[in-house]
Amino acid sequence: MEGDECGRFPPEPSEGKSQRGSVASSVTRAQDVLVYLVGDSAVHLCVEGVGCVSVQELGHSVREALHIPDSAMDVFSFWLCSPLLELQLKPKHQPYKLCRQWQDLLYRFTEASEEDIAQDEPSLQYRRNVFYPKSKELQIEDEGVLRLLYDEARVNILAGRFPCDPETWMGLGALSFALELGIGLDDQKATAALREKKLISFLPAHVSGGGGGLFSTLRGKGGRQAELEHNLLEEYRKISTSGSTPLAPTQRLRQYLTTCHSLPYYGCAFFSGEIDKPAQGILHRAGRKAVNVGISLEGVYVMDVKEKHVLLGLRFSELSWDHSYPEGEGDSHILWIEFDGEEAGTPVNKLLKIYSKQAELMSGLIEFCVELRSAAEGGMTTETDGDVGPSHQPAGQAGGSGGEGNGRRGKLRRQSSVVCSRVHTLNTISYVDNGKEIKRLKPKRAASFFTRQAQPPTYSAVQVQESLEQR
Repeated sequence: MEGDECGRFPPEPSEGKSQRGSVASSVTRAQDVLVYLVGDSAVHLCVEGVGCVSVQELGHSVREALHIPDSAMDVFSFWLCSPLLELQLKPKHQPYKLCRQWQDLLYRFTEASEEDIAQDEPSLQYRRNVFYPKSKELQIEDEGVLRLLYDEARVNILAGRFPCDPETWMGLGALSFALELGIGLDDQKATAALREKKLISFLPAHVSGGGGGLFSTLRGKGGRQAELEHNLLEEYRKISTSGSTPLAPTQRLRQYLTTCHSLPYYGCAFFSGEIDKPAQGILHRAGRKAVNVGISLEGVYVMDVKEKHVLLGLRFSELSWDHSYPEGEGDSHILWIEFDGEEAGTPVNKLLKIYSKQAELMSGLIEFCVELRSAAEGGMTTETDGDVGPSHQPAGQAGGSGGEGNGRRGKLRRQSSVVCSRVHTLNTISYVDNGKEIKRLKPKRAASFFTRQAQPPTYSAVQVQESLEQR
């Protein structure tokens, strides 16, 4: 996320170290600069004094090239991105200098090997600003701006970064099909166009078979592809026949974005990490599970990288947090997330440990978002993002580890949607606060191996009534 939100970047490497191939050695004369958009396109600029140009100065040139109006100047920001790390830059940052420090940043914030770090190359991207509220997006009228937002949202849907239910990704896929090929195609032309473009252009890779996965294994690939193709064309026909007047492109783009806004992690910055798996089997073997952590103006979301579903989603009013540095060799950087739960009917505090060298970045971003919301709410009831409000009224205080005030949440209920939390699958630390000391709950003793029967999870809390996860 934002580079120095939680501390300054490391000092620049000495001149004796090798320079990144994408960065020109000369910083005085005019240089060609490529600013990539989400997708395959890029803006080609010729920049004077590229070594000293700031993000703010570069932004003016990019907006001019893309014909972005001044009213939308805050919608997008510059990012340095590679497969190993993504950082949103501040207006004062100088991309050239940060590129020279890229290897140091990778050592600091990733677990990548020396070989991978040596070969990694960042690109300068122009992407959605994490701090731009979703409510303002729906007020945008400029088709070019909406198209850029659509392109980014579509890439995140296809990559499985925004977990969503079948009806959602199918509807979004049909909208993309209509935006790209127009409406009113007959069955034969629509089928031919879809087979030429391929399903992976409209549906998430883990669904359409682009990344292999469970669907391709359990069912014949051909049968699954035919079923998805049929369903997508059916959704497209509904779009083509709905209404007597075809919608304008801006309306279709806004329709796509509005659907994406229903996903609570739209607009998040994403970080990589791991969490503990619950002990399984007779030998209580455990391990770690790879997760993506999404953080936005609204809250924190922990998502299973492999299964493409949400494990935990919390608003800032529902959590406390902290991060810790390694105390010894072999220890990890940890982001601690605390939230309310229950064990066998007893209200408890739950702690989730997220292992990540990006814990410092995550903690800094959470703190900054909380401060933004507090500033917006000071003396007013308006939220930073107008469509988000508290999911409950505080009825008591919960023990905290460093975040904003916690209120005991109301009774939670489970849903099967991939957007809803799966708290019962998490390996968390549970404790109660009796007012004097924090007391760890002792797990119940297991019954005999021969008489033990599978019991349903005692923790049924998954989703707050009228919370973000239901929206």
